[in-house]
Amino acid sequence: MTPLTIRMNDRDNVEIVANNGGLPSGSALQSGLILRDMVPQGHKVALIDLPAGAAVLRYGIPIGYALKDIPAGSWVSERLLKMPPARELDNLPIASIRPEPLAALEGYTFEGFRNADGSVGTRNILAITTTVQCVSGVVDFAVQRIKSELLPRYPNVDDVVGIEHTYGCGVAIDAEGAEIPIRTLRNISLNPNFGGEVMVVSLGCEKLQPERLLPPGSIPIVDQRAPEPELDVVCLQDDAHVGFMSMIDSIMQTANQHLARLNARTRVTVPASELVVGVQCGGSDAFSGVTANPAVGYCTDLLVRAGASVMFSEVTEVRDGIDQLTSRATTPEVAQAMIREMAWYDKYLERGRVDRSANTTPGNKKGGLSNIVEKAMGSIVKSGSAPISGVLAPGEKLRQKGLIYAATPASDFICGTLQLAAGMNLHVFTTGRGTPYGLAAVPVIKMATRTDLARRWHDLMDVNAGTIADGTKTIEQVGWELFHLMLEVASGRQKTWAEQWKLHNALVLFNPAPVT
Repeated sequence: MTPLTIRMNDRDNVEIVANNGGLPSGSALQSGLILRDMVPQGHKVALIDLPAGAAVLRYGIPIGYALKDIPAGSWVSERLLKMPPARELDNLPIASIRPEPLAALEGYTFEGFRNADGSVGTRNILAITTTVQCVSGVVDFAVQRIKSELLPRYPNVDDVVGIEHTYGCGVAIDAEGAEIPIRTLRNISLNPNFGGEVMVVSLGCEKLQPERLLPPGSIPIVDQRAPEPELDVVCLQDDAHVGFMSMIDSIMQTANQHLARLNARTRVTVPASELVVGVQCGGSDAFSGVTANPAVGYCTDLLVRAGASVMFSEVTEVRDGIDQLTSRATTPEVAQAMIREMAWYDKYLERGRVDRSANTTPGNKKGGLSNIVEKAMGSIVKSGSAPISGVLAPGEKLRQKGLIYAATPASDFICGTLQLAAGMNLHVFTTGRGTPYGLAAVPVIKMATRTDLARRWHDLMDVNAGTIADGTKTIEQVGWELFHLMLEVASGRQKTWAEQWKLHNALVLFNPAPVT
């Protein structure tokens, strides 16, 4: 077996082992260095003698400091490193990078569903919003019947989903931070893939009343000459409901009206600029920042050049590269907005008496990521090289084009939920350890960081970025592959594996306010 290693930057004094199964001690690297230890795949080997206290460099930056002498050829495991302190949020470079404008990428289109508010859906879905967890079981029962009895009559409607969650009552609904889950649920209900057909199921006694969730003016008006539409609510505690089946019948009758309107919609050709893409990583490993995330970053630049919107997120997974982000801001105001979101999240973590180091999982470490600093450097590259033109606080709706930083927790499920609220109509998710993650409301394209994962999970991974480490494809080639796949998936001509298997995770609202 020929030893394969990957070094990310000329300054690095470590590199990672690329061989499937790792390398045994005694292996001779191409440089002539002999391994003193068995080094697992994705893990780091010291290229030089590292004395105690020395900076361990990967991606050209210190990802940690040696806790003891580490001889050249040794396995540099997480147990041998002290994590650097977090970067301070003052004296940062502010909008200091002025790159040449990216050349426009024209002529690319997809087939989408135009909405009254100007947005475009990649799917045509009936969403049933719930105001409170109490109604979730009833809505799930109704959705199953709608799918089996009503949906076959409406061939242009892709699916019916219940927007279920654990919020709505038993919470301090007027507390600081309570606005986040409320606006998140409101904006999810208005996602482009739902076609403006807003339908709500309420219990009746909950704190989050329908009028508070969707106040007057929140639903787009199709015809400016027509009166503002009334909120369409099925309230389970209404006196008219006698028995469980009465509730189900009411939900089905209401859904039937929305399905009929959705079914009248057809796909039309729209420019690629109408894509709103959320990019995320989960189950990350040391290859995430080597293969999949750089390929996504290249594709991000293609999308921005095409005039589309791309959101990258996960506060703790960019926090250690905040200087890289503020320097790429288009304006000082955008940079300050990023700093504000980082500072808010720092305080949020402090209230729980933890810091950003709580992010990394056992799987991350097993995959070669020693700490959050190393993980963050590999996560940020999903954002590509385009200037960052906007910032969203959690739950806010996107209203501009370009590369956007959407501040979210790093939790896969909460991040996906918040990007959905922001208005994404297509999702890209990279993974190294493997996850069957999916969302019912939006297509999720999953990209494997390693060929071995893509081979084993051949019917769950849509793109194999492991070909980059194998040397059979370049980052640019995989980036273009992803770009073209996005257009096919957005057009409905191709389904992702998660769609084919109907795999989806529950939505998780981010609620930093107290629960009563």
